[in-house]
Amino acid sequence: MTNIELLKNGIEGFNIIINESMLEKFKKYREILVDWNQKMNLTGIEDEKEVYVKHFLDSISAVKNGYIKNGMSIIDVGTGAGFPGLPLKICLDDLELTLLDSLNKRINFLEEVSRELELANIKFIHGRAEDFGKDEKYREKYDIATARAVAGLPILMEFCVPFVKVGGYFICLKGPNANLELEESQKAIDILGLEFVEKIDVELPEIDLNHNILVFKKIKETPVKYPRKAGKPAKNPII
Repeated sequence: MTNIELLKNGIEGFNIIINESMLEKFKKYREILVDWNQKMNLTGIEDEKEVYVKHFLDSISAVKNGYIKNGMSIIDVGTGAGFPGLPLKICLDDLELTLLDSLNKRINFLEEVSRELELANIKFIHGRAEDFGKDEKYREKYDIATARAVAGLPILMEFCVPFVKVGGYFICLKGPNANLELEESQKAIDILGLEFVEKIDVELPEIDLNHNILVFKKIKETPVKYPRKAGKPAKNPII
């Protein structure tokens, strides 16, 4: 099986209808990623198959069980090289996507990828979640906030949950320590206005890594003191 067939089959396994144009976009995305990676550190993975599985399919797995649907507003916090936001946008073209990252070089990269792939309806924010989570233009405005491998779960919750409207979801992509992190997050879940919904196990083709998706529903408004000032959530998590 070729790498592009592996990607196609993997995406179809998440009940997404895939076409040649979308596959071409993923191919080009990976090429731009490798090119920019020579100038700045975006990823430790450049091999085509590994990028397709560990970055693209892992990102798209966030659609499992139907919490993320086309047409929703979604913010990807600490998006880095665009994961999971951009792979989701390639597959669900009507997503209203916001990509937030604290490094301007990464925002420049994301803008170039979006231009080259002709992806519309994307906002790019250069800044910290602690600042923009307080901004009324963004606070409690999104159906979904998502993040992938940015920080420990209680810290991540404080970064992401203020962006989510009541009734929306925080969807977090985590590795094998998901259960432990969940235990450490009980206080943050309660304080920030969340309810734990489920942990979804993700199987990716041809790798042994354990990946999980943690899904939380926002059931009440986040207290105005959160997120705290930049640096505070990481130094002093809600635990």
